[in-house]
Amino acid sequence: MNQANYEFTGQQLAEFARDGYVIVPGLFTQAETELLERVTEADPRMSTGGIMKDADGGESRIWLTCAEGEDICNAIARSGRILGPMEQLLGGATYIWHYKMMLKEPLVGGAWEWHQDYGYWYGDGCLFPDLASCMIAVNKATRENGCLQVLRGSNRMGRIDHGMRGGQVGANLERIEAAEKILECVYCELDPGDALFFHSNTLHCSGQNRSEHARWAFICCYNAMNNQPYRKNDTHGQAAAAEIWEDDLIIDYGTRQLEDLHALPKETL
Repeated sequence: MNQANYEFTGQQLAEFARDGYVIVPGLFTQAETELLERVTEADPRMSTGGIMKDADGGESRIWLTCAEGEDICNAIARSGRILGPMEQLLGGATYIWHYKMMLKEPLVGGAWEWHQDYGYWYGDGCLFPDLASCMIAVNKATRENGCLQVLRGSNRMGRIDHGMRGGQVGANLERIEAAEKILECVYCELDPGDALFFHSNTLHCSGQNRSEHARWAFICCYNAMNNQPYRKNDTHGQAAAAEIWEDDLIIDYGTRQLEDLHALPKETL
């Protein structure tokens, strides 16, 4: 799939409203996802990131930014293959809230507790849950290496109270246990280039990576233009409506970025 004006069908929009998520197979090409993986490997900021510990002490890494630039991450975040559906899902113009690389390394990658993204972003001053994310599988995501899990339909539960658990913020356990009794837990197993769109109130988690294969995912997060935080926030992007970039820029910027990274002396990386 390589469509700058890609849009969700009526059925996909209905599924998102009902289930809180939609999976789009092959949204990005093999060449695009392999290049993103190579750039991540070459850039120590992306490949190391910050450590997040789960309740059992397992470690995952996360690299998060809202920086603008002519690079592969911005080209993907501004692709019409994401922005088109996001404008449909959020009811109009959107802006990039942030984007991030989530890294679970073989055998040591930690879990992510059950949570809603709006459980975090409510505290950032967004009055409404009019935010959504698109997660792109950089490499294969399976149950064994800790793929994302969602509770189907949990987006309709409203915001749940969150608190600290381990080094993470997680949703109220009593609510989670009650929801698990009536809502289906879906393991979102993905091939490289597959994309998962999900609502900010959709409950999701992921298990530890006990396999011999890494599980990396690139996640682009968006906010509706009419849902800007009511107080100043330096963690997330400036509220300027995201414009669609040409699809060719993903390969063009990524190739140039990789060449620049390889040309840098090792001590500067």
